[in-house]
Amino acid sequence: MTTPPIARQIPHAITQLGRTRHDEYAWMKDDNWQEVLRDPTLLRPDIAGHLRAENAYTQSVLSGTDALQDTLVAEMKGRMQADDTYPPTPHGPYNYQTSYTAGAQYPVYKRYPTATPTAEEVLLDVNEAAKGHEYYAVAAAAHSPDHSLFAHAEDTQGSEIYRIHIRRLAGDSTPLPPVENCSGAFVFSPDSAFLFWVWRDSHGRPARVYRRRIGADHDTLVYEEADPGFFVGVEATRSGGWIIISSGNHDTSESWLIPGHDPQAAPRCASPRETGLIYGLYHQGTDFIILTNADGAYDFKLMTTPDTAPTRANWRDLVAHEPGRYITECMVWSGHLAWRERRDANTRIIIRSVDGATEALEPDEAAYDLTLVGGYEYDTTELRYIYQSPTTPRAWHARDMVSGAETLLKQQQVPSGHDPAQYRCWRLMARAADGELVPVTVLGRHDTPIDGSAPLLLYGYGAYGHAIDPVFSTRTLSLVDRGWFYAIAHVRGGSEKGWNWFLGGRGRNKPNTFSDFIACAETLVAEGFGATGRIVADGRSAGGMVMGAIANMRPDLFAGIVAVVPFVDELNTMSDASLPLTPPEWPEWGNPVEDVAAYDLIASYAAYEQVAPRAYPAILAMGGLTDPRVTYWEPAKWVARLRAHNRSARPIMLRTNMEAGHRGATGRFDSLREAALIHAFALWAIETAPARQD
Repeated sequence: MTTPPIARQIPHAITQLGRTRHDEYAWMKDDNWQEVLRDPTLLRPDIAGHLRAENAYTQSVLSGTDALQDTLVAEMKGRMQADDTYPPTPHGPYNYQTSYTAGAQYPVYKRYPTATPTAEEVLLDVNEAAKGHEYYAVAAAAHSPDHSLFAHAEDTQGSEIYRIHIRRLAGDSTPLPPVENCSGAFVFSPDSAFLFWVWRDSHGRPARVYRRRIGADHDTLVYEEADPGFFVGVEATRSGGWIIISSGNHDTSESWLIPGHDPQAAPRCASPRETGLIYGLYHQGTDFIILTNADGAYDFKLMTTPDTAPTRANWRDLVAHEPGRYITECMVWSGHLAWRERRDANTRIIIRSVDGATEALEPDEAAYDLTLVGGYEYDTTELRYIYQSPTTPRAWHARDMVSGAETLLKQQQVPSGHDPAQYRCWRLMARAADGELVPVTVLGRHDTPIDGSAPLLLYGYGAYGHAIDPVFSTRTLSLVDRGWFYAIAHVRGGSEKGWNWFLGGRGRNKPNTFSDFIACAETLVAEGFGATGRIVADGRSAGGMVMGAIANMRPDLFAGIVAVVPFVDELNTMSDASLPLTPPEWPEWGNPVEDVAAYDLIASYAAYEQVAPRAYPAILAMGGLTDPRVTYWEPAKWVARLRAHNRSARPIMLRTNMEAGHRGATGRFDSLREAALIHAFALWAIETAPARQD
């Protein structure tokens, strides 16, 4: 199929706040979309037919890359350990572990007695559970504190509607009643008698917490969130002292407490929500450690309060706020706490003992990532972390927080071979339109010339305060080894330079995200890491929103654009309160239903709204039919409108995964196919795609 599908246009006008917009492809949104998430076969036949025609067209255009895609998959697979095993995590009498057998798509969860390592017990073989399913994902898997139970939350559609299975690990093997319609979040009570789980409403929002006695088939409502913009979660403290129900959006949070020794008690509010106040609780001894932005601590600080009096009036500073040092997370043990902090797109870990002594873990490299690794033990002096960089594979370390002694638990192996000395990582600073300096991480081979001759793949995200850390990727090496540079634009909207970096690309400041990305591309060109018209841009989800914006703003910069599950129909989505993420995301983008200024701002950059007659680069958009986050019709409508307005010979393509949702294929090898398609498209866009102009 060499001729692209031409989607029919049906006039459809929407008047809102005195403004009228036109959406000729609105018909692509199935009125029955909520049911389609649960059962994709219910998709309206004309929509299904159009999506399949788009898939056939994309396959036809890129058919010349089929052999290349096979080669890329083989390369990527060759860099993966076939029978990989992760470090065991101790918990009382057992060690718990996750591993992959040779050739397996999914992990195996298992344990063994600490005293008898050979007496291994399989808790869950995800490969067996996935049989018969086109899509299968496990959101969470956990054992009970007394080691007698194991539970996992599964999704068989990609719609993020989870079922929890619970089973006894000894004695009665009768299957326990499953929990339906879960968000994927659950926790066992400290006494192992109950399961607390989060229910999702018909709009896909985690809105209630239920309690189920183990073995029962009914549930007791524990907490219900009335605000549709707040999502709820549930966890137990490492100490076992408390069960914590959290509720919040991107601006405001609130926690409710249930004593660990009395899991049937009614929850009580730790400290009532205050607009703009974010806090999280970590239990240590008779206190809570609080990670919060209270008192104007926009890069967050640590406070403490008695666990019997956790209201804000009793909070006291423990680690003071320091602008430019963004504390991202905290872990607590009986005698220590540790936190991860970010400065200028790099991270470090600080360890603090109860007497106040501190030490910092901070590698000496241009760009790298340190990650705290969770565990089950509370009365331990062992801290675990992962170190990696764009040139250096992941290494799992255990550090004794008293003696400072370190043990290397595992070094990621690259079976096909990898020599970090053959690669180099740079950290550049791009000057944005308003003068801000935007970090850019670049990876390349030592022998790749920095003279503008090498192709460049530039990745960006920039939303929700989510930072794109400079990690090691075996997949990226397939481009880099072909003489490409790979770069990450750490644009505003993320938190690479702190919480204000997030706020600088949020709401009314959202356009900064797009202009930052363009500034990064221009800086890379100026420094010799790429050339105008020889860059492929890549973004996913909210990063796909960036791709949509830059396609309209500076199409000349790019040979190709990859937009995976892209948020590109922003104005229509943010105007539809029935969609799963709309009310919770009004603080992020603005509320165009009630706020004229928000409407006008979103309309000014929304990818779908801003499509106009111009010469677009080659574009590959990828969606998922059962995606509840970025619904399938967003990329489908965007591609149809782009194609109708494109003034270049470069094709606009859509590929919809008809068996998956937001996260795409789930198997570790199946997912390589999607990565290979993206890389093949990038190579094709530089080397083979038609000239830009007709």
